[in-house]
Amino acid sequence: MSDFHSLGLKPALLASLDTHGYATMTPVQAQSLPPILAGRDVIAQARTGSGKTAAFGLGLLQALDVDTIRLQALVLCPTRELADQVSKAIRRLAAAMPNVKLLTLCGGMPLGPQLASLSHDPHIVVGTPGRVQEHLKRGSLHGGGIRVLVLDEADRMLDMGFGEAIDDIVGRIARHHQTLLFSATYPEAIRTASRRLQNDPVEVTVDTAVEAEPAIAQQFIEVEPAHKPDALAQLLAAGRDPQALVFCNMRKDVDAVAQDLDRRGFSALALHGDMEQRDRDEVLVRFANRSCNALVATDVAARGLDIAALPMVISYDVAHDPDTHTHRIGRTGRAGQSGLAITLCTPRERPKAQNIEQVLGEALPWRALKLAPPRGKTLHLAPMRTLVIDAGRQDKLRPGDILGALTGDAGLAAEAIGKIDVFATRAYVAIARTLADDALERLRRGRIKGRNFRVRTLG
Repeated sequence: MSDFHSLGLKPALLASLDTHGYATMTPVQAQSLPPILAGRDVIAQARTGSGKTAAFGLGLLQALDVDTIRLQALVLCPTRELADQVSKAIRRLAAAMPNVKLLTLCGGMPLGPQLASLSHDPHIVVGTPGRVQEHLKRGSLHGGGIRVLVLDEADRMLDMGFGEAIDDIVGRIARHHQTLLFSATYPEAIRTASRRLQNDPVEVTVDTAVEAEPAIAQQFIEVEPAHKPDALAQLLAAGRDPQALVFCNMRKDVDAVAQDLDRRGFSALALHGDMEQRDRDEVLVRFANRSCNALVATDVAARGLDIAALPMVISYDVAHDPDTHTHRIGRTGRAGQSGLAITLCTPRERPKAQNIEQVLGEALPWRALKLAPPRGKTLHLAPMRTLVIDAGRQDKLRPGDILGALTGDAGLAAEAIGKIDVFATRAYVAIARTLADDALERLRRGRIKGRNFRVRTLG
């Protein structure tokens, strides 16, 4: 059974699935949706990109009573970025269902606007545990009517120390509810949480090793510590598509590696926990819209990052544990795309690599890397640049308005315009690098939706 039409879904959900090209179910959807729709608790192991968001999104929307104005579904995510992505996915699935109110509640955002939005109960809340817990404690969020609780990337939430917050949240919502737990890995902490939070759950395990094998090619390269920067630059330059996510274990190394790549001619950016939320947002926008070809990040900072066609992941440092290594390589080779996962390993890091090997139960794929002699600086710039428009949803600005201004008055071909992201007070649009300056000047001279807005280049 792989056809969504066999599940007895609401006609509006089937219409949304057809509109967005959902033809057949992925393995995790085929295994988890029947028990979810039957009201059972489910614990599911599935890697990023397996279709798990649509699985629990369809489940909670099927159970939703739009005519009852109260909170009925709560989705907890480890990061704001993942919460935003989950919210967008659920909104797409609910596009043909009128009057569904969904709110995203995350830390790092002002509390005031969230409190104003909660003056009327939403049907669905997607958020991070800390902020959701805060609203429940304040009484601005009412959990007595919750029918479905989803814990997305539960292993990451526990890693980040959200266990107590989750337990507190469960104690503040309706006692009888369906709990759906999705996790990329099954450490003992997840099994313990399941026993505590779920009632006779159906266990779904998608064989991630079989799924990943044809899509992700792994390489381990032994390198001396002093040669790591040269090795990283050479690997990036050698790729047909140089876009890559580079992992460092230590926050202090992230900036140093990004700055070194920038000096070598790459469009490189850093992502770590010390950054302001707006700076984080802008870094993620630039990486997703291909205005940056090397994003250097810690594991915690990269959680929730969702780039569908990421060709390469490089571990500048060997991951501290096998679960983290598995999560890193799962960032590439998604949605039918092939991917390359490379790990740079110094002699001192060999024990960590051997631990990964023991857990995988197979020999690691080691390869030699002959470092090329130093050459002069060569530019490896990203294909796009990002323009920032100081207007957003609060100004009723939509992606179509920006696209129309660029292809109309600005005279750009549609092929030169990349991803458009509209936030509350700002909008970002990717333009082909060679045309970005021209587009900037034309937008400054022209109008968007009949109004003049400040426009500038980001980075």
